[in-house]
Amino acid sequence: MWAEKDIKKVLVNEQQISERSKELGAKITEDYAGKQPLLVALLRGSVPFLAELIKHINLDIQYDFMDVSSYEGTESIGDIRILKDLDTSVKGLDILLVEDIVDTGRTIQTVRETLLHKGANSVRIITLLDKPSRRVVDIKADYVGFEIENEFVIGFGMDFNQRYRCLPYIGVLKDECYQCNEE
Repeated sequence: MWAEKDIKKVLVNEQQISERSKELGAKITEDYAGKQPLLVALLRGSVPFLAELIKHINLDIQYDFMDVSSYEGTESIGDIRILKDLDTSVKGLDILLVEDIVDTGRTIQTVRETLLHKGANSVRIITLLDKPSRRVVDIKADYVGFEIENEFVIGFGMDFNQRYRCLPYIGVLKDECYQCNEE
């Protein structure tokens, strides 16, 4: 594969992601029995996770997308910008906010508050990755795929300067890859 030469290590492989998505899908199916939740995925990073997850939710779900920006390079800049809002009204709906990674928590907290302000009945959070050591706001995901250490990760939707999103696993780049791309 074209990116293999750039990978320092794989943190979560494709099989682990699939197995954990099945477990999370079963739990969501149980928790939302009799309901029709709206899954709101944050573009672009959460798309592969959403695609894997919905295969394992045995409910009549809907989904929609928001595009929210808060990163430059490897750092969360704390300035949350909504670039694309939902096409669906959330008034009275139970929302499951789908995220690729909860890092500082600023983005997910802002989006959660926005959805509640728009009249959502409830907003719960599901994230593929949780990085609690970087949290700067008091927020916890309701469903977590994997807890990871404070490393910048790529793959399965997550990128470094728009590269490496399509890797079927989650990994860490070699240090020289960050330096080459930041010059």
